[in-house]
Amino acid sequence: MSFAAEEITEELPPPGRSALGQLLRDPMGMTGAILVITFIILAIFAPLLAPYDPIHIDVRHKFQPPNLAHWAGTDQLGRDMLSRLIWGARVALGISMTATGIAGVLGLLLGLVAGFGPRWLDAVLVLFFDSFSSLPMIMFALAVITVLGPGIPTLILVIVLVSVPGYGRLIRAQTLALKGADYIQAERTIGASSARIILRHLLPNVVGPLVILLSMDIPVVIMLEAGLSYLNLGVGPPTPSWGNILYDGYTSLRSAPYMVIAAGIPLVLCTLGFTFLGEGLRDALDPKLKLRAAR
Repeated sequence: MSFAAEEITEELPPPGRSALGQLLRDPMGMTGAILVITFIILAIFAPLLAPYDPIHIDVRHKFQPPNLAHWAGTDQLGRDMLSRLIWGARVALGISMTATGIAGVLGLLLGLVAGFGPRWLDAVLVLFFDSFSSLPMIMFALAVITVLGPGIPTLILVIVLVSVPGYGRLIRAQTLALKGADYIQAERTIGASSARIILRHLLPNVVGPLVILLSMDIPVVIMLEAGLSYLNLGVGPPTPSWGNILYDGYTSLRSAPYMVIAAGIPLVLCTLGFTFLGEGLRDALDPKLKLRAAR
């Protein structure tokens, strides 16, 4: 699922300025990092930070607007909205980071094999990449969910299958560009094994662009999960998900418009945080792209 630009080149940061230091100097990158860290903390410590049980029903206090007892109000079943949104962060980040992590590792391995392996294997893998890349993402997701049924494992499987081809093509392109370099040829001349060349020279140079692409794809995965949950094809009730919380708010829009606003705010902030962080990482890990954009 290569949603970001596929052609990402990698170049070391300027002397004396580390990638982390450049990220800290970038206001957009710092804003994204702060937002991402905040949501990660919410996801990890949700049981401690949520003021109420997110699935506890109290119909006597349904549709309460934001107040001192319930900072984000309550929904149509009297459940605390803030608690459900905090637990929804755990669901959103858990699914998106797990799926993109698995897809990133598989794409890395397949891309290295395609770029460094024999031509027949490269042709087979490229055919696999092109076949899955040509499938409409939403239609493919709906087809798989229809066959396997909605749920978190199905969502992760769909995201992995759709994402791997984009990551694999990126790593393959990077590997093909690097394996003809002079220092790689010198390693071959002195009898270095393929494993040594991949681990010592290719892998460190292709990980940077992959990290950038992963960080830019996470917000898209979060939106995909929320959209499918909104359609009752993703995370089902009573598990709190930003998508089904947003759906509850939509169905109760006239009675409690604050529910839509409360559900939309974390979704927007989280996607913006990962987007800003991805832009900051791109500028820090690949200064060449920043210079090209300025020109």
